[in-house]
Amino acid sequence: MFGRIMPSPGPPRVLALAQLANSIGDGAYYVCSALYFIRIVGLSPAQVGFGLTLAWAVGFVASVPLGHLADRRGPRGTAVLLAVATALAVGSFLFVRSFPLFVLVACAYATCQCGLAAARQALLAGLVDRARRTGVRARLQATSNAGLAVGAASGGAALHLDTEAAYLAVLAMDALSFLLAALILLRLPAVPATPAAPAGEPALAVLRDRPYALISFLNMIALLNMPILSLVIPLWVVQRTQAPSWTVSALLVVNTLAVVLFQVRVARRVTDLGSASASVRLAGAVMFAACVVFALSSAVSGAWAAGLVLLLGACLQVAGEMLQASGAWEIGFDLAPAGRQGQYQGFFGSGAAVARMLGPLLLTTLIVVWGTPGWLVMGGVFLVSGLATGPAVHWARRTRPDPADSTDPTGPAGPVDPEGARTS
Repeated sequence: MFGRIMPSPGPPRVLALAQLANSIGDGAYYVCSALYFIRIVGLSPAQVGFGLTLAWAVGFVASVPLGHLADRRGPRGTAVLLAVATALAVGSFLFVRSFPLFVLVACAYATCQCGLAAARQALLAGLVDRARRTGVRARLQATSNAGLAVGAASGGAALHLDTEAAYLAVLAMDALSFLLAALILLRLPAVPATPAAPAGEPALAVLRDRPYALISFLNMIALLNMPILSLVIPLWVVQRTQAPSWTVSALLVVNTLAVVLFQVRVARRVTDLGSASASVRLAGAVMFAACVVFALSSAVSGAWAAGLVLLLGACLQVAGEMLQASGAWEIGFDLAPAGRQGQYQGFFGSGAAVARMLGPLLLTTLIVVWGTPGWLVMGGVFLVSGLATGPAVHWARRTRPDPADSTDPTGPAGPVDPEGARTS
C-alpha cells in the first residue's frame, strides 16, 4: 500500500517517511487519548474539552510566529526542533495527573503541532519546485492517512485491553514516533533561511495581507468538515438514525481508504490557481450534497437502508474533502511570497486548529441538536465558502506579481519528485 503512494526517491520521499512515522503514533494517540485523560488521569469530559479547546486556541496564535521562525532560521532545523518538542510534550502526558498540568501540557502539544505543520510546509516549498508541490503534498496526505489507519489499529488494541499500561504504551509510542520523524528530517538538505525584512517592512507580512487572510478564512470554514465523521456522525447515527452503531467504523474506514487510494489522482487535476479555484468550488457543491444526504438518513426506515444512505453521504463527503484539499494546497503555496512560506503556511494552516477548537461545539449544536435544518445550514456554508474562493483568489492575484516572474530563493534545494502527481 505504501509503495503505491510514496513519492519517488529524494526529499519528497524523506518528507513522506517522516510524516508516516509520526502519523502512526498519532493514529494510536487520537483513538486512546480521550479515554486516557478521563479514565486514568481522572479528568471530567468537560475538563478535557475545555483544555483541548484552549490548547488549540494557543496553537492557532502560535502558528504564524513559529512559521516565521522557520523562514528566518531555516525550515529543516525548525521542523526538527519542533518534532523533538512535540515528542517531549506527548511524553509529558505520561506524568499528568491534574487538570492545571493537563492544560499546560496540552497547550505545549498543540503549539508544537501547529508550528511543526507550518515548518514542514515551508520545507516542502523549499525542496520541491512550484509546479510539483500540490502533487507531492497529495502523496504526503495519502501517506499520512495510511499511517493514521495503522496507528488506529494499535490504539484499538489498547482500548480492548483498557489498562493503564496499555494507554501509557500508546503515549510512549507516539512520543517515539516524533523523535523518529525528527531523525528522518535530518536526512533532508538544508533550505536557506530568509534574511530579516528590510527596515520599514513588517516582519509578519501575512497579517497585513487581506486577500490571503480572506482565503485563509474561507479555507478554515471548509475545514469544519474535519469533525463531521469523527464526532458528528457517531452522535447522529446513534441518536437520529436506525443504522447499526458499527456503521460509524465502516464510514471511517471508507474515508481513510478513499484518501489513500484517490487523493493523488484528484490532486493531479490541479495544476494552477484557476484549476485550484474550480476544485474548491466543486468541493463546496459536493459537500452541500453530502450534508443533504446525511440529513435524509434520519428519515429512512430500516437499519440497512439507513446505513446505505450514510455510506453515500460518506462517499460524497470524502470526495469533497479531497477536492477541497487539493485546491487549497495549490492556492496556499502559490499565493505565498517567496521566502515567507513559513509564516504564510502557518497562517493558512491555522484553520485546522480553529476547526479542532470550534468545530465540535459548533457542529454538535448545529447538527445533532437542530437535526435536518442544521445539516442544510452547514451544507449551505460549505457551498458559499467554495463559491467565494474563486473571487478571493482573483483579488489576491491582482495584489502580487506573477509567480513566473519571481525567483524563489528557498528552492528547490535538492532533488525533486520527477513524477509530480502521477501515480507510481
